[in-house]
This record gives sequence, C-alpha cells and structure tokens, in this order.
Amino acid sequence: MTAPILEVSGLTMQFGGIRALDRLDLSIRQGEIAALIGPNGAGKTTFFNCVTGICKPTSGQIQLRLPDGKTARLNGLAPHKVTQAGLARTFQNIRLFPAMTVLENVMIGRHCRTKAGLLGAIFRDKGTQQEEREITARSFALLEKTGLAEVADELAKNLSYGAQRRLEIARALATEPLLLLLDEPAAGMNPQETAELDRLIAQICQEGVSILLIEHDMKLVMSLSDHIFVMDYGRKIAEGKPDEVRRCPEVIRAYLGEETTDAGESS
Repeated sequence: MTAPILEVSGLTMQFGGIRALDRLDLSIRQGEIAALIGPNGAGKTTFFNCVTGICKPTSGQIQLRLPDGKTARLNGLAPHKVTQAGLARTFQNIRLFPAMTVLENVMIGRHCRTKAGLLGAIFRDKGTQQEEREITARSFALLEKTGLAEVADELAKNLSYGAQRRLEIARALATEPLLLLLDEPAAGMNPQETAELDRLIAQICQEGVSILLIEHDMKLVMSLSDHIFVMDYGRKIAEGKPDEVRRCPEVIRAYLGEETTDAGESS
C-alpha cells in the first residue's frame, strides 16, 4: 500500500458558534484519485480552504509528504507557501484573469517555480530570458494536454464555461503540484465536457499527480475515484471504495436520499 501524501488529523474550523469542521481525519494516498462528497453545507469547501491556507483552522494537523520523504506542516502557511510546498487547487467559482490570454493565465501559474527576481525582470539578463522561454513552452504544453492549445491567444473571458474549467486546471498544473484539489470541476458542464474532464483527470493521475475532488456528479465520482470520503455537518461519516460507499445506509440517508438505491444515477 502506498504512503499517504496528505494526512489530516483532528481538523476543526470554528466560525463563531458554528463548527464547520469537527475533528476531521483524512488520509490521501500517493497516486490515487480520492473524492470528498456530502450535502451542500457539509464543510467540503471549508476543508479545501483550510488545507490551502485561505482559512486558518481552529485546531488539528495538516501534513503534506514531500518527494524526499519528509513532511511539510501546512497549518498557518500563506496560500502561496502551500502552493510552493506542492499543493494546488481550483475553485468552485472560476477564478481566472479574464482580460489576459489563455496562455498568460497558465504562465502565471509558473510564478511560484520561477527563479528570476526583481533585478532579472529589470535587466533582462540571459538567464531570465531563457527562463521565460521555458515558462512559455511548459505553459503551452499544458494547454495541449487540456485541449486548449488552439485558443492560446484568446482572452480567457471568451472561452466557453467548460474550457474555462479546463484552463483553471491547466493553471493549477503549472505550479507542479504533488496533490491537486479540484472543487466541483464538472459544475455547469454538459455530458460531452464531463466525459472529456473524466479522461483528463485520469490522465493527470496516471502522470503522477494525486487528486482530491469535491463533486456532486455521482456518476463521475463513482467512475473515477479510488477512494471516497463522505462528510455531513463538518464530520466524516463514511469512507471507502465506491461500491462500499454506494451501499452505506448512513451515506444514503445523509446525502443520496432515503429512496436511492444506485448512487451512480444520482446527481
């Protein structure tokens, strides 16, 4: 069994009198696609926000396993430091730079891996120019992977909704993540776009990036996921392989509905 790439223990997030996360324990293994599901308001996006440094958790531990075998404690780190450590994300509500080109949006994702500082930007030495060429080439390669190379020079705001979703994924991949968090990546997509997304996520994982996704499309979740965590009211109520979660009575009651017998047909 592969080692965990992300270990979260006792994670609690308190907003005044509301406990959005309640002593949550999760372990994401290297090389797997994991899903985090649950009803609206279960605390899924709050979990993403805590892990990525947008929110500082009230208590608990968040640790990311690095390629050298050491672990990085993510608690309290600023979002850019979390990204540098190797954890990237997309957002439920798309966050792109609409007045910049598709290629420029991906190039921005390379910022955390660039070496040229202020002086390099001012004096434009050979090292800086070479690094810029490499950034452009790597960014364009990511557009090819996500099926966006033909619109590289288009403004991001002119893309279809599904293409904007894929652009966000390309930008996140530009940071060279060890673990990629996808917050409802299929939201608003038509069936064809969802099928393309399914193939893209599987490809990303096969190339060595572990994935944790929040998603309400149960057909997508059940087809893609190696492991599923289920949340309700800030707590983990179940976890396991798709077939195990599909048949869990507590999951059916909390999320899929009392009358549901096949999670793969729910949405």
